[in-house]
Amino acid sequence: MTSNTATVDIAIIGGGIAGLWLLNRLCNDGYNAILFEQGDLGGAQTIASQGMIHGGIKYALGGALTGASEAIADMPDHWRRCLEGEGDVDLQQAKVLSEHFYMWSTQSITSRVTSFFASKVTRGRVDNVSKADRPAVFQDKAFTGSLYKLVDLVLDVPSVVNALADNCRGRIFSIDWQRSKFTQKADGSVDTLVASDGEHSVTLTANQFVFTAGEGNEQLCAMLSIKKPAMQRRPLKQVLVKHHYPHALYAHCMGSNPSPRLTISSHATEDGKNVWYLGGDLATEGTALSDEVLIENAKAELKDLFPWLDFSKSEWTVLYVDRAEPKQKGLIKPDKAFAETAKESGNVIVSWPTKLTLAPNMSDEVCDLLKRQNISPSNNAIPVTLGHFKTPVIGTPCWETLFK
Repeated sequence: MTSNTATVDIAIIGGGIAGLWLLNRLCNDGYNAILFEQGDLGGAQTIASQGMIHGGIKYALGGALTGASEAIADMPDHWRRCLEGEGDVDLQQAKVLSEHFYMWSTQSITSRVTSFFASKVTRGRVDNVSKADRPAVFQDKAFTGSLYKLVDLVLDVPSVVNALADNCRGRIFSIDWQRSKFTQKADGSVDTLVASDGEHSVTLTANQFVFTAGEGNEQLCAMLSIKKPAMQRRPLKQVLVKHHYPHALYAHCMGSNPSPRLTISSHATEDGKNVWYLGGDLATEGTALSDEVLIENAKAELKDLFPWLDFSKSEWTVLYVDRAEPKQKGLIKPDKAFAETAKESGNVIVSWPTKLTLAPNMSDEVCDLLKRQNISPSNNAIPVTLGHFKTPVIGTPCWETLFK
């Protein structure tokens, strides 16, 4: 095993949407930044995402804007600029699955919500949909509910990960944490990262280390005895149904709760079928249920919501995923992206985007911290000693692996 030394401005640990977006942003700003990932790129929370880039209206189903809905309001426009090659990162190679997300109700929604959707505060964010413009699944005469169109868009997440990785070729490396370790100075800050991919190793120094490993941040912090910021997990148990229905659907169903009763995204599979990926209250309230019971609940929901469709010959499976986030009082959902310098290690930033949509916001937070610490871009080249390291592959979506 060869061993070398290297120096960079910023070393990012974790290759999901957070780390990849940050790497693009930092490189665009002139930082000599690199990224390490122990598994597949986007292979955990990111690849399990439904791909929704939303503006927060789904958090306002109680009939009023909230902190969560407003913190995220500008995100669809931000992502669209990037998709057009005019944003802070280049996503022109990413694939858009749908330019809009829909929201529907099977029964009359309250006058308060109706008035709210028609008010000035939601203008440009929520629109009524005429019968002629309904998605195919709602064209059936049996559908009698209310339907709205949101400015939210849906992206093919593997293509987003691939685009971000391709932008930073030569700066993304595999790491084997069984053979890698940090060394620390007396004040608790990181001295070096002795990184190995299993065949090669390098002793790396950096002005700043940024943890963007999602759930893996907990283990990284433990390696350095970092207790703050702390992490929380909020579990989801999402049902996937593989069927022969040809039309895609991207929509929230409004129920009696201020959160969506059901969220559906559609994903084409390599064998030519479609998968509906089911989130919303079904997924959050199903975490304590067995897979069998949750699947039966999902079947009942789809039969109730789409009585004109036949799912009797469909395949069903379940994905359990933990949402890793900065710890909140009462383990509530954070409103915003998060980045903070570790209390016990002054050259480590620990960060979570809290959701796919807010990855740009998390990068803003990290860049602000770097400026406050007077860490400027060096515009230096990639260290040649990292040239032999392996490169991680793009993660495979759950709808391709869970049905096999």
